Amino acid sequence: MPVAPDLSGRTYPPTAPYAVGREKVREFAAAVGATHPVHHDVDAARAAGYADVVAPPTFAIVVSQRGLDQLLADDTAGIELSRVVHGDQRFTIERPIVAGDELQVAFGVTTVRALGGNAMVSTEAKITDADGTLVATAFSSLVVGGDA
Repeated sequence: MPVAPDLSGRTYPPTAPYAVGREKVREFAAAVGATHPVHHDVDAARAAGYADVVAPPTFAIVVSQRGLDQLLADDTAGIELSRVVHGDQRFTIERPIVAGDELQVAFGVTTVRALGGNAMVSTEAKITDADGTLVATAFSSLVVGGDA
């Protein structure tokens, strides 16, 4: 199935709030080798001026994945997961994510372009806090293989 020609510009409803948990931050920090005490120790984070432990910057992928899940579940998009390769990932961080945040994602497809017999699908996930303030933006590119 080819990628839908009208996919570029498509947006999805905001995701349900994601409650950032202290243990999730610690687990993610351990997984990516972030050893700074602010990622693991509440007292160290508070001494540095934060309300709780601070997530490493790439923790934004955990939240932005909820938006990508909407795209992958969209039967009209023409994206079959078995034909997808992750091409690129970037983040713009407005402020650190900390345990206790409640974050939502507004997700959309920014461009779709032909790449040989494949398609390059670029997306943007705007992550906001409970006040609606932008916390981070995740940019992704997926290479979707053409028919075999």
